Amino acid sequence: MILVTGGAGFIGSVLIKELNLLGREDIIVVDRLSESEKWSNLVGLKYHDYFNCDEFLHGIIDEVIESVSFIFHIGACSATTELNMDYLMRNNVEYSKVLFELATERDIPIVYASSAATYGDGENGYSDDHSKIKDLTPLNRYGYSKQLVDEWVLKQDRHPTQWFGLKFFNVYGPNEFHKGDMRSLVHKAYGQILETGKVKLFKSHREDFEDGKQLRDFIYVKDIARAMIEMMNPSSANFSGIYNLGTGSARSFYDLMVSTFKAMGKEENIEFIDMPERFRNQYQYYTQADMTKFKEFLPHFKFTSLEDGVEDYVKNYLIGGDKHY
Repeated sequence: MILVTGGAGFIGSVLIKELNLLGREDIIVVDRLSESEKWSNLVGLKYHDYFNCDEFLHGIIDEVIESVSFIFHIGACSATTELNMDYLMRNNVEYSKVLFELATERDIPIVYASSAATYGDGENGYSDDHSKIKDLTPLNRYGYSKQLVDEWVLKQDRHPTQWFGLKFFNVYGPNEFHKGDMRSLVHKAYGQILETGKVKLFKSHREDFEDGKQLRDFIYVKDIARAMIEMMNPSSANFSGIYNLGTGSARSFYDLMVSTFKAMGKEENIEFIDMPERFRNQYQYYTQADMTKFKEFLPHFKFTSLEDGVEDYVKNYLIGGDKHY
């Protein structure tokens, strides 16, 4: 069995779809659905069973773990604006520790989600070298919760034979509709363009960046899922560790919007607005994954270009209403 936490979420559901396409349906989904609409991400997916994450952690896990041969721990509160640190400690940090300890005790291969939010303003660079991780200073509570897990994992005397922590950069693509303010700018822009014919982008409040030229490492969600699946190969154990998962190429928000307008068959129309004061001290102007380690690990892996990813997302999933992957 393959255990996927956060299986109804954005990345988790795309991962399950990719596994299904490979003929794998022996999947246990763990998530917290409550009243959100993300339940619909599970429609059409093939899996063995579903468990609520709280019930799973407090009772069911011992019964299920015996049958698990691989763990994808993607579930977490991913809101960079979350203010309840106690909640983040329970949901993001403690849950990850429990699963990682179980994986270690039973030597079950595990892939867990970290985040590029751990890099903060990028002052210390974007290297996933283990010796540099302890020096990172996240700008928000979410990033700090992910940083705590990475540091804790590296301090452990024992690990599973095969383990990976993945620092996801700016992910976009199908199945993200339920994420509210945490949706990618492609999804937000698509709605704005349909409603008003234009897109609003934050002005730059730094002299070294033009308006709209703030840079991010945008990565298509299908690439995230396919990279994780490649890590299931037993030979990957020799490369265990924490890795960046971006494309290694920073692109501007302006580029992203031009691609979105083009995919919709519309002329670009961008308005620049002031960034709210409360965001300015924790805003990243530049992120770009150092992919040196990843390329040594998976040298033949090909990432989808920004233009191709946005075109696929818009034309095949957004036009005509949100469609599931």
